[in-house]
Amino acid sequence: MAERFLVILPTYNESENLPQIVPAILEQDDRLEVLVVDDNSPDGTGALADQLARAFARVHVLHRTQKEGLGKAYLAGFRWGLDQGFDRLLEMDADFSHDPKFLPTLLAAADHADVALGSRYKSGVNVINWPMSRLLLSYFANIYVRWVTGLPLTDATGGFKCFRRAVLDALPLDRVRSNGYAFQIEMSFRAWRKKFKLVEVPIVFTDRVEGQSKMNKAIVREAIWMVWWLWIADRIGKL
Repeated sequence: MAERFLVILPTYNESENLPQIVPAILEQDDRLEVLVVDDNSPDGTGALADQLARAFARVHVLHRTQKEGLGKAYLAGFRWGLDQGFDRLLEMDADFSHDPKFLPTLLAAADHADVALGSRYKSGVNVINWPMSRLLLSYFANIYVRWVTGLPLTDATGGFKCFRRAVLDALPLDRVRSNGYAFQIEMSFRAWRKKFKLVEVPIVFTDRVEGQSKMNKAIVREAIWMVWWLWIADRIGKL
């Protein structure tokens, strides 16, 4: 039986992007399916997702009642995908900052690894349309993560990933504490400390054209203290 792959798309006010990104994902591989996890977007993204699900048999929708953050949306998507029997579960943004053309590359990397991660910094700096302040924040944040935790990744904060089912089955998803971009760090750190094999593949990241960025100061603060919590919890056996 062919493996089944699920791309999880968390959405909040992505009505401009969703009708374009979903077909672009489905074109990459016939085994790919899409789960839109919508946090009750006021701009009608959830209704558009339902329309796409009626038009494409490989599209599914998970409606949530309120905006609860990126991490909780992904965890809900993981649980849904595991319940439905998917073999690989992928994360990506709905705003085209993660280009669907890199999905086959991630899937190929996951043939030989437990977690495949798309990296903006694996082969130089591959980021388009970010202001220098945002780029420097991201680049040095990843150096900070490596220094504190030892996590051997060039892009621990990136959200373009492919998990094998065994990884998510082994992780205590109910104990994941992060919710913003720190969620990406925590998931990778937990997988790494469980001795799963992580591999990075170079991608080109392009800042969104449509819609609004979800980045804010609270997300940055969470990431700053969360890496220390991960380090301490790991050392005292409370991870």
